[in-house]
Amino acid sequence: MKKEEKARIRAELKALREKLMAQQQEIRAKGLPIIVLVEGWATAGKGSLIAEIISELDPRFYNVVTPIVTPEAEARYPFLYPYAKAIPENGKIMIYDAGWMEDCVRKLMRREITKEEYKKRVRAVNEFERQLHDGGYLILKLFLDISREEQQARIRAFRENYETEWRVSREDLWQHSEYKLFRESYESFMDKTGKLIPWHVLDGEKKNAAALEALRLLNGMVDTALESGRTVGKPFEEDFPLLEMPKLSEVDLSPALTDEEYRALLKKLQKRLGELHNVIYRKKIPVILCYEGWDAAGKGGNIRRIAKPLDPRGFDVMPIASPTPEELHRQYLWRFWTRLPRTGHFCIFDRTWYGRVMVERLEGFCSEDDWKRAYNEINEFERQLTDWGAVVLKFWIHIDQDTQLARFNDRQNTPEKQWKLTEEDWRNREKWPQYEEAIDEMLQKTSTENAPWFIIESNDKKFARIKTLKIVVDELERAVAARL
Repeated sequence: MKKEEKARIRAELKALREKLMAQQQEIRAKGLPIIVLVEGWATAGKGSLIAEIISELDPRFYNVVTPIVTPEAEARYPFLYPYAKAIPENGKIMIYDAGWMEDCVRKLMRREITKEEYKKRVRAVNEFERQLHDGGYLILKLFLDISREEQQARIRAFRENYETEWRVSREDLWQHSEYKLFRESYESFMDKTGKLIPWHVLDGEKKNAAALEALRLLNGMVDTALESGRTVGKPFEEDFPLLEMPKLSEVDLSPALTDEEYRALLKKLQKRLGELHNVIYRKKIPVILCYEGWDAAGKGGNIRRIAKPLDPRGFDVMPIASPTPEELHRQYLWRFWTRLPRTGHFCIFDRTWYGRVMVERLEGFCSEDDWKRAYNEINEFERQLTDWGAVVLKFWIHIDQDTQLARFNDRQNTPEKQWKLTEEDWRNREKWPQYEEAIDEMLQKTSTENAPWFIIESNDKKFARIKTLKIVVDELERAVAARL
């Protein structure tokens, strides 16, 4: 390359980096979250490319992560967990040094996952990317390409130098030995995951040209977003296998138990649940129990009866309140991805991601497109959890308006219970018809075969607790039998 050409490239690189630095301030001001995924061959120069991208950026507002290098503990979470956990908050840039492509391809090549599991992962990647895109995230996907001969030369150069030989791992040598199969797998993955958000293949043998192209693409993507604003995806509904659900007004709330019946069944079912917890842990089955219901319906007491027989080291109860600023500035499912249980553990959610289609919908905390899109996004999220192997059970704790009023008055007149009653509870009660309409729609659109809803009649709390315990025991026995 001539001296003049080198100088021109250096000048353009400098101008592009400076432009990105200036864009960073507007990215912050307009709250644009940006993900740059850098994939490619071992020794292709991913680290050098990332260094070019970030060289002039304010380090307070970007991060570089290598989520594919996860500790053993994180391997006990769903496939997408490390990537979902790392998504940036609004106004920040997150750069993934390798990600879901490398993870999928290597596990398939090592036969750690079956071809069917691989297909499910590809589907999950497309869903994950689309959900982020529809929620306003900017995503740039880059692949650094080099020839087999170039990779061989770089590997040799690294290994011949004492200071750099550590940079070549056994995985890299294996990839090189199976170069043709890896190329076919990479190309296939890009073909299957590039329809909505395209892949950009860069020439890793020309370092400066690759950096120029990456910065041009990033600058252009940001310019477009700054001009047109954040993307808001339109709702659509995939054909999930849905279970028929009654309307709340059709549910008979009269079932009740005597104290004697309650005590006998409680003891029997809790004993069995404690036994099943040991089996669940040994078989590494994650269990996710989701509680929604009317204020004062008895969720807390119900959860306590589920939790009592469990080993306290093997479960968590997650009370979900209004999102914190950190949570509010990310895609709404982020705060649930980060609370998922490890394999073999229980997680009990007191309120869930269904706030999107209830309180957020009715109180105007999200747009109509947002909550209408959420039915499908939630079904996808729950399918990803059950594809991982989780048992997902969802309970709507149901009472009538008269029972709620009586319990509100009891709380108001009992000093040690007054903390349970808030002005918001009274405001929500005034919107009972609107909430009932939203809940009916939620039950109709999200009770899937893999993650069903159960309506729990709770005018009699004893009956509600026993019914919930029995469902949990029955479903866990079914899950254990399926893994024999």
